Amino acid sequence: MSQIISFSADKYFAGILEELIEKSGYQNRSRFLRDAALYFSEMQQRGDLENMRDDEVIQGHMITYYQHGIENKLLHIRHSNEIDVATYSHTSLKQSHTCVNVMQATGRADSFREIIKQLKNTPDVDKVVFISAPLRDQGCC
Repeated sequence: MSQIISFSADKYFAGILEELIEKSGYQNRSRFLRDAALYFSEMQQRGDLENMRDDEVIQGHMITYYQHGIENKLLHIRHSNEIDVATYSHTSLKQSHTCVNVMQATGRADSFREIIKQLKNTPDVDKVVFISAPLRDQGCC
């Protein structure tokens, strides 16, 4: 069920709001403002991975773009006790001539940071990113 929420804004912000929404790819003002508020709140509460407390337990996706030759390192990460990998996938991006490994995992922020640091310093790894799952107190799962 929806609820109408209103707020005040200065003229400048009110003037650029529609442009911000459009440039962000949203077609719905309410969804844009909802997502912006949730993102800002999460950043204020936890920050990004680099700024999270070491012992903060997080879930998300670690995405590694690489060339063949590091599969054993990825296998070691999946079987280590550093993070709990629920699922993973391997994909070949033919146009960019890149392999992609996606791990859906749970672990401490410091563990993810250390793994990402190791991967970034591994030859043939092109890029590593981590996307944390949003903070929720309740939901579908």
